[in-house]
Amino acid sequence: MELKIKRLNPKAKLPTRGTPGSAGMDLYACIEDSVTIAPGELRIIPTGIAIALSDKDHAAFLYARSGLGVKHGICLSNGVGVIDSDYRGEVCAGLCNVSDKPYTVEPFERIAQMVIAPVVIPEIIETDELDDTERGGSGFGSTGRA
Repeated sequence: MELKIKRLNPKAKLPTRGTPGSAGMDLYACIEDSVTIAPGELRIIPTGIAIALSDKDHAAFLYARSGLGVKHGICLSNGVGVIDSDYRGEVCAGLCNVSDKPYTVEPFERIAQMVIAPVVIPEIIETDELDDTERGGSGFGSTGRA
């Protein structure tokens, strides 16, 4: 599979993998100056790149970097970002500061990780009945301690 990447800003860093076994590719903040995210604030941080997936059966998913999330409370404001196979605009990360301290994003800092994964597009079939299961409609903690 190919992932074509276009630099929209000549200073943009291409995504990198930290190790050969890394599922995600690190994305970098393509900003000229530092950006401080106050507690509870949401900010969109550009990466300076656009991507083209080679087929419609794949999508790119943006996830928080675990170190930023666990150590600093910086996560993605939408949980997981979805980049559809036909999107050609700039890849940006919507960051949220859920900590009680400001966090400063530095130029070219790693801000998120991007995972390319297959997408199953099912045929939608409306029905009046669904198959029964042992679990049924029980959810939200029904299988044990939440």
